[in-house]
Amino acid sequence: MCGIVGAVAQRNIVPVLVDGLKRLEYRGYDSAGVAVLTNGSIERVRRVGRVAEMEKAAEEINLNGFLGIGHTRWATHGGVTEPNAHPHVSNGELAVVHNGIIENHEEKRQALKALGYEFTSQTDTEVIAHLVHHHLKSATSLFEAVRLAVKELSGAFAIGVISVKEPETLICARVGCPLLIGLGEGENFVASDVSAVLSATRRVMFLEEGDVAEITANQITIVDLDNHPVERKVHVSDVSLASLELGPYNHFMQKEIHEQPKALSDTIEQVLESGFAPSLFGDHAQNVFEQIDSVQILACGTSYYAGSVARYWVEAIAGVPCSVEIASEYRYRDVVANPKSLIVTISQSGETLDTMEALKYAKSLGHEETLSICNVQESAIPRASKLVFYTRAGAEIGVASTKAFTTQLIALFALAVTLAKFKGKLTAEKETEYLEALRHLPGSVQHALNLEPQIKSWAEKFSPKDHALFLGRGVHYPIALEGALKLKEISYIHAEAYPAGELKHGPLALVDEKMPVVVIAPNDALLEKVKSNMQEVRARGGELFVFADLDSHFSESEGVHVIRTPRHVGVLSPVLHAIPVQLLAYHAALQKGTDVDKPRNLAKSVTVE
Repeated sequence: MCGIVGAVAQRNIVPVLVDGLKRLEYRGYDSAGVAVLTNGSIERVRRVGRVAEMEKAAEEINLNGFLGIGHTRWATHGGVTEPNAHPHVSNGELAVVHNGIIENHEEKRQALKALGYEFTSQTDTEVIAHLVHHHLKSATSLFEAVRLAVKELSGAFAIGVISVKEPETLICARVGCPLLIGLGEGENFVASDVSAVLSATRRVMFLEEGDVAEITANQITIVDLDNHPVERKVHVSDVSLASLELGPYNHFMQKEIHEQPKALSDTIEQVLESGFAPSLFGDHAQNVFEQIDSVQILACGTSYYAGSVARYWVEAIAGVPCSVEIASEYRYRDVVANPKSLIVTISQSGETLDTMEALKYAKSLGHEETLSICNVQESAIPRASKLVFYTRAGAEIGVASTKAFTTQLIALFALAVTLAKFKGKLTAEKETEYLEALRHLPGSVQHALNLEPQIKSWAEKFSPKDHALFLGRGVHYPIALEGALKLKEISYIHAEAYPAGELKHGPLALVDEKMPVVVIAPNDALLEKVKSNMQEVRARGGELFVFADLDSHFSESEGVHVIRTPRHVGVLSPVLHAIPVQLLAYHAALQKGTDVDKPRNLAKSVTVE
């Protein structure tokens, strides 16, 4: 949510700021703005809507400068208006951009009003601008003023600050929200995401909790909140600019759905190279696995559904008790902790605030054995975890997660089988079977993608609908949940998912000829049960859309539509069946004309509560 980019250089940095903001658009936003230092004053351009509108306004006034900050805002405090858009300015002397939430903003607002500051917005961000300005009156530098201000703030936030008093200095700080510094030659940058600086540099430093940094064109100084100097490692990003471009596709979601065979193959490769070995999860995994007697998975949204699939795998394959909980719920309840439980956090970005806070809470309860499954190298959650498995999905831009989800499933499957092997519950024959299943999975996924024309025709039937039901049983119930979520996210069709056996316990009351019912029906042990549930739907006039396996014995009839995915792929079937529900949501959204990659009210990286 929201995006920050800043630069200090010996060239006009407005094009750099605009390019960075465009690359942050995928995170979700409703307004954009930039502020630069030019001719001894701060010039600012803000617009509600897309970055392109703000860019046009900046070009009209020939905005330029060597020092500046930019921002894409996703509204929290205050509506979607230009006065609420970032950057925010204090007394014409200082500008601030901010991601996150300041929890004590009301208290600080009242105190600053008493000091004579006037507020022109409804945002919590303007409090930061005035507070830094207040400290700058007595502080020795802007660096010191920002550090003192940050110590007074409560919440999770990342900020960038510039001032007319120090025309060659950019200050930034991180508490809870991601922020990095990009290192150039005679120029340096700050951003909330590496994609924002890739056109200028690949060398980055990830700031850590409580870091405050002073950035000039040739030097970087970082201290903690108590003013102690700290060092941060320099990393070379392996994210390619090509992965951030659409290429021949119409939308990033479409591109990312079709990238899944490669993403899965790249993620599976590390498993095939080492086998199901603890080393897959880090140098300390052997010792960690010796300590644990259960698994607790914490995640949000699509990652939670991946964890829900994993619960079936971990218990069925490894015989280890496994629970899955929504991170935002776990962090606020009184938990009965089991220090011998492996805490597994799942996050595509590695910066999901609720998941990060849930991990901190678990550690405060005495959970020392932690594993992160993540797609972004060196992000916050992996850094806070003892073990890590990096998926190799590549950059995921579309708000609705696709390839990140299926690669998370591979990581979780590898965990389940590795635990089984470690605990002596995996035969050599089974291990070979599982490795072969992984080896053939990308090809099966490609076959599933070839079903797109048939699924597109289904989408034409879905687009006029207002509601839909998704049904699944066993390990495929979470895939039904994921299918319903995808349809909601990007087509705005209200969709709910249920275990098929729950139909008669309530949801069946909703079924009539206007309610399409999507059924995940692989050829597994529960197939006959699913068929019975389908009969319950047909008896009430409901229209069935069935995703079955090639070797399932289904036939189409009036009110029953069937698409057969490739042959049943056994234990990895949930991965395969995720593909058609993604395609259904995508094409239904196209039919309805919604913004597929930037659905309303949603953001890619959720770094606020």
